[in-house]
Amino acid sequence: MYSMTGFGKATAEFLDKKVSVELRSLNSKQLDLNTRIPLIYREKESELRNYISQKLERGKIDVYISVENIGASKKYIIDRSLALAYYEDLKALSNEFAVKSEPEYLSIIARLPDVVKNDVEQFNETEWAQIQKAIDAAIKALLEFREKEGDGLQTELLKRTKLIDQLLEKIKELEPKRKEQVKQKLQTNIEEAIGKDKIDQNRLEQELIFYIERLDVTEEVVRLNSHIMYFLTNIGSSETSKGKKLGFILQEMGREINTIGSKANNAEMQRIVIEMKDELEKLKEQSMNIL
Repeated sequence: MYSMTGFGKATAEFLDKKVSVELRSLNSKQLDLNTRIPLIYREKESELRNYISQKLERGKIDVYISVENIGASKKYIIDRSLALAYYEDLKALSNEFAVKSEPEYLSIIARLPDVVKNDVEQFNETEWAQIQKAIDAAIKALLEFREKEGDGLQTELLKRTKLIDQLLEKIKELEPKRKEQVKQKLQTNIEEAIGKDKIDQNRLEQELIFYIERLDVTEEVVRLNSHIMYFLTNIGSSETSKGKKLGFILQEMGREINTIGSKANNAEMQRIVIEMKDELEKLKEQSMNIL
């Protein structure tokens, strides 16, 4: 079992730079992928998104790729031929105007257009191959984080599902006694309201049976028990992505629990149903974070 919550980080180092890759994941109904990468690698963004989508399947995923310069490499270019041409022109002007003092040619030339240019970094496939390794390492770290979180979720899901199963056993034990109590209460109320001598006992017995059948929860108990077994089976299955399926099973469990509660007509059974609902809500909250 994998959680949708996770974090993974890895780095790649080159001669003059260090690239960091970070992946953060939170729960989401679908895959929601956001990327923040340096401009130089933007041509690989679509490929990166497709690759991560295949690896992580689901969740709100934030991808950060940052670059830190760690070398002393030049980030500029000096056009020496242009600087020399400026120098010769400036010196010729100095001679022509008979300038007595020697001007600061270098400081003047450095400020003239196109002498000093920024060195625009070019995309490098070999460099990207190293970054791809860092991306794979970050994905692996995130999946390990998700698996560890998933182990905790699985333990919690099993515990709460077994609590619901134990509560269901109490309902099974209570059911025969509840039916008899409902029957006795109805019969007593009718006899007190109408009078025992005026009642057709055969007709009363038929009506009581009909009424008690409407309150019978045997079918709901059987279906709920089946859903619990199916839920436990899926918790332990080898599927990596099962959060949605578990959520659907929990919805079905909720329907059966609600129906049992509406038919209960018994304080003790209603108390048990409330406990079951409480555990079910906790299960739903936890299942929302399962991949």
